[in-house]
Amino acid sequence: MAIMEQYRRDGYAAPIGVLSRFEAAKYRAKLEAAEQALGPLHFKPSIYTLLRSAYELASHPAILDAVEAVIGPDIMLYDATFIIKEPNTAAHVSWHQDLTYWGLSHSQKVTSTWLAISNATAENGCMQMIPGSHRTGQLKHENTDDPDNVLYLGQMVQGADLSTAKHCTLMAGEASIHHGWTVHSSLPNKTDERRIGFNAQYIAPEVYNTSGIKIPAMLMRGDCEHDHFIMEEPAVGEADPVSRARHEAYARTMVELYHSQHA
Repeated sequence: MAIMEQYRRDGYAAPIGVLSRFEAAKYRAKLEAAEQALGPLHFKPSIYTLLRSAYELASHPAILDAVEAVIGPDIMLYDATFIIKEPNTAAHVSWHQDLTYWGLSHSQKVTSTWLAISNATAENGCMQMIPGSHRTGQLKHENTDDPDNVLYLGQMVQGADLSTAKHCTLMAGEASIHHGWTVHSSLPNKTDERRIGFNAQYIAPEVYNTSGIKIPAMLMRGDCEHDHFIMEEPAVGEADPVSRARHEAYARTMVELYHSQHA
């Protein structure tokens, strides 16, 4: 089934072939080498400004082709991060909709991709999706106090029919793409292996932050004629001094932006 056809029907599309198993293993090795040098990189924002390998993933033609099918030929990278579930841990992601907390305009021009760097299975906590839930629009969320919830506010959607949930299993090198209103979650990793994913959000240039704050972003394909962005520069190498300094500034801006929206 074509990506756009499945995306319109279900609110997500998968699997999308991006990397070979060998290539996925190569990028995993680069990530784990960076972790050895820098410490944990789970959920670090704007990671493509710190690691050249992360920029290569975010700009991969197969990823951008899928994004273009959904939001059009002009593509901005809004953010990207590695989401890592360690073996036999309780970390999970509650049922939620991305756009509820992002403060972005033009919901049809915002999309999220998830690239499996290691296999993502039901046993190790792959994403679960509610097919068709993107058509309901924004649902109410309640914040929770759960230290094992990966989400910053532990947000949990209210009123969604969870009985139709489907596992979005991916082999290493495969990706999914989902709408910002699609209700999704993931369970803990109950295996002895790490579950590593690369999560990237893309927007069309006309998208803006509804609070009026400029958005750090990077042009990935096409043109941008809007001035509501702080234009980012990609990493030069793997956490080289120039990239580290840039990343600290970009990441600080992203954190301040998020806090300003949820104070």
